[in-house]
Amino acid sequence: MTHLTSSPVASEPQALRLGVLGCANIARQFVRDTKGSTAVQVVAVASRQLETAVAFAGALDIARAHGSYEALLADGAVDAIYLPLPNSLHAEWAIRAAEAGKHVLCEKPLSLGVAQARRMFDAAERHGVQLLEAYPYAFQPQNLALLGLLNQGVLGEVRSVQACFGFTVAQGSGNIRLQPELGGGALLDAGSYALSLIRSVMGCAPQRVRADASWSDSGVDISTSATLYYADGRRAQLSCAMDTANHRRATVVGSLGTLETEYLNHTAHAAGDNPFGYLPSQLRLRRGVANSIPFEEISCPSGSGFRFAAETFAQALAHGDRALFERARQSSLDNMATLEALALSARDDRTVALDGL
Repeated sequence: MTHLTSSPVASEPQALRLGVLGCANIARQFVRDTKGSTAVQVVAVASRQLETAVAFAGALDIARAHGSYEALLADGAVDAIYLPLPNSLHAEWAIRAAEAGKHVLCEKPLSLGVAQARRMFDAAERHGVQLLEAYPYAFQPQNLALLGLLNQGVLGEVRSVQACFGFTVAQGSGNIRLQPELGGGALLDAGSYALSLIRSVMGCAPQRVRADASWSDSGVDISTSATLYYADGRRAQLSCAMDTANHRRATVVGSLGTLETEYLNHTAHAAGDNPFGYLPSQLRLRRGVANSIPFEEISCPSGSGFRFAAETFAQALAHGDRALFERARQSSLDNMATLEALALSARDDRTVALDGL
């Protein structure tokens, strides 16, 4: 198990040994994209059917396959787990992993509500491990550059943020995003991304929210739009959908300038130069308030957000970066409280304050 201690020896830490809890497509992409990393190594995978885990491990050159999630958690050669299970299973298995002494890199959204999220973090603290919510875009060099510009005061005072994300999921397709019992819906899936970016820019949770939604045949929200109101008078707007053409963009407006980004999970230097179809992600800056000022295109290193996230997780564990985990914890709790308030607002057709959650 990897502990949060810093070695006095100035040498490269050993690779974090990861086990993957589940064999979904997202797990396959995660393993593929982290292969070759010197910071992390996927050493085991688990499924509820041994034959599924064996086939997955064979296809992706993973050393060990387990026929149950419990068996992977008992594997002493695993330091941490990557948790890509459906949203409704995140809390249970993150807590069980913590109880087994494993650090957890958990897919977004962290949980189905803020109470669940608190229990997950409490379990990690009790058992001396770390829990990190993995939004791939958030670990991209592009997003770090965006936050760096904000911290430098390039935009002056941030006044508003607009963030959107949408794509198409066919009704009746059996997709887990359409299944309410698995934590489906546009808000938890796509909206969580937009909200995460809003939270990282605003630096805190909103005071209250107002959301409106359209509903799918299965009962989940197929699209949601919302306004977020902050205690200092700032506002943010969020929109997400599962019945539109693919789109993903955010605009951050300050008193002295504007930033625009696509905040993609996975990026490439140029269209057509990535074997997995990753595309360039735009980040551009206008320094000033006049519409006659041209935008500057900001170039950043590109790559898989899965790999960036996993390597950040491993390095933070190796170097005992408690500050990173504490910042991420507060962001996750703020996001879960806000997502819960947004869902309640859309269902009840009313403004919801966060202080009651």
